Amino acid sequence: MSTIRYELPSIVGFLLFGIFHIFADHLHPDAIGLTASLLVLAFLFAVMVWCSFSVVRHAGGLATLLGEPYGTLILTLAVTGIEVALISAVMLSGDAKPTLARETMFSVVMIVLTGLVGLCLLLGGLRQKAQEYNLQGANAFLSVLIPLAVLALVLPRVTPSAPGGELSTLQTIFDIVMSVVLYGVFLIILTKTHSDLFRQPGAAPGEEEHHGGAVRSVGFHVAGLFGALLPIILLAETLAEYADHGIHEIGAPVALGGFLVAVLILMPEGVSAIKAARENKLQRSINICLGAALATIGLTVPAVLAIGWLTNKTVELGLDVEDIVLLILTLFLSSVTFGSRQTNYLQGAVHLALFGAYVMMIFDLA
Repeated sequence: MSTIRYELPSIVGFLLFGIFHIFADHLHPDAIGLTASLLVLAFLFAVMVWCSFSVVRHAGGLATLLGEPYGTLILTLAVTGIEVALISAVMLSGDAKPTLARETMFSVVMIVLTGLVGLCLLLGGLRQKAQEYNLQGANAFLSVLIPLAVLALVLPRVTPSAPGGELSTLQTIFDIVMSVVLYGVFLIILTKTHSDLFRQPGAAPGEEEHHGGAVRSVGFHVAGLFGALLPIILLAETLAEYADHGIHEIGAPVALGGFLVAVLILMPEGVSAIKAARENKLQRSINICLGAALATIGLTVPAVLAIGWLTNKTVELGLDVEDIVLLILTLFLSSVTFGSRQTNYLQGAVHLALFGAYVMMIFDLA
């Protein structure tokens, strides 16, 4: 495969940014009308998803070349970097909503723990009947994810020290330090001292270290990773502008914007997780799913809070009451699902039912 074809997503992304930058007035949603702006939004979304697949492909190449613990770290940071970049770019644009980060992170957690986990367990279970994984590894993810999610997304809503769902200065400092420290400790467990807890039971050492795709040099993949990530960052504000316009014009719920951003972030890893489950590599699916949810809270929360604090932007992380109910139910269901060493498709169906409830509530509260 030629370098141009290999990097075509990045090339298209940069060209698209140039077009929007040069013809900004002529391509403004108000200037082209609702139908045309929705078509532009769909094309823009597709290009950014294409670039995000390229980011993950280059991260996979680096993971294969460098091995563990760097492989896991690179893959996690690559996908979480997309999320932080999208939220930060819109936050710094000057007209961001205070709840943007909250809506995106909540959507990522719900899509992962209900929709993606549900699809993995359902499709893997239908094909393989019962599937095994390392129970201690899944519990390690959840033991960090549950307290971080509750402290970041629930506590700000029920404490009187700051208005609405905002965090006080003390809460902000505590959440940043706590998230970074706990996630750092978890990474040591994951990549150094207890890495065997996150391997498929019965798998030979090194059997799962190749992450697929063509592998070239370290320098090539580093340049390609940042080259694919940059168009996503540059196009984030434009995507938000078209999405907000479309949501407002058609009367769709505001939370749909966070849902779309979460889908964009998760699509590449979601495809990998479902493929692994169907191939009876459930441990890899769990590592991808629970790792994505944990990184969203452990890395995105401190990054967003730090940016908001340094730029004097208002950040509201506290969920509304109905979303708190869904989050607590999701965390409880995940604890039950990953409470034994085997899974089946019934558990997948239950997770998907909760995902349906989450999507229903997006539109019911509009």
